[in-house]
Amino acid sequence: MRIKTFLRQATWLCLTGLIASQNLALASGLQVSPVSLTLQDKNADGIWLSNEGSNAINAQVRVFHWSQRNFQDNLTASRDLVISPPMLTLQPGQRQLIRVIRLGTPTNSVEESYRLSVNELPSATPQSNKLQFVLHYSLPVFIQPRNSGAPEAKLTWGVKRVGNDNFLEVSNQGNSHAQLSAVTYINHQGGRREITPGLLGYVLPGSTMRWVLAPQSANITPGGKLEVMINGQKAVQNL
Repeated sequence: MRIKTFLRQATWLCLTGLIASQNLALASGLQVSPVSLTLQDKNADGIWLSNEGSNAINAQVRVFHWSQRNFQDNLTASRDLVISPPMLTLQPGQRQLIRVIRLGTPTNSVEESYRLSVNELPSATPQSNKLQFVLHYSLPVFIQPRNSGAPEAKLTWGVKRVGNDNFLEVSNQGNSHAQLSAVTYINHQGGRREITPGLLGYVLPGSTMRWVLAPQSANITPGGKLEVMINGQKAVQNL
């Protein structure tokens, strides 16, 4: 059991790019910009990969269709978007533009969602006696709907009790995604309780997502309000 736990923790560290002691680990210099793309009235855009480290980096970029079912994100391999180049080597200080190209003209009435998986590949000649941590980025790509007016997320908020846990549940009946962050609960007396200071997550069109509430937030009940950033804009939502 301890071995399995260690392996899970080691894998998580590699995927998130967390670095251990400088004496034990080789830090990566792979950087990605921007961290999301929205294609509207165009079929192509791009991201920049750069190497800010002191060693050459090999990287791979893949595309996945992104959906949400049963309150979870689901990624499936997709050929709807072409990545060019899909594999590359970056020397220290080098930048490379990665083109993201949609095949055909969008005809969707609801936003389509994808994720770019940018993976640093382990070096073929790692230095001895040092662990090597590689970075993984998962970048959202949104294809805006055509001829349907301004894309909009239409959200319904609630609190659900499942077993011993309380969940914040959000449904999106609009035609565009909602990125949720900086969520604070406000009760009837105006008292405030922070749910999360950073990113809570995304709710895609036609989807419902849940996030478990910490024990200190267990007294959050319907009838209060939530102050939340939705796609970068502050809003107040009724529970």
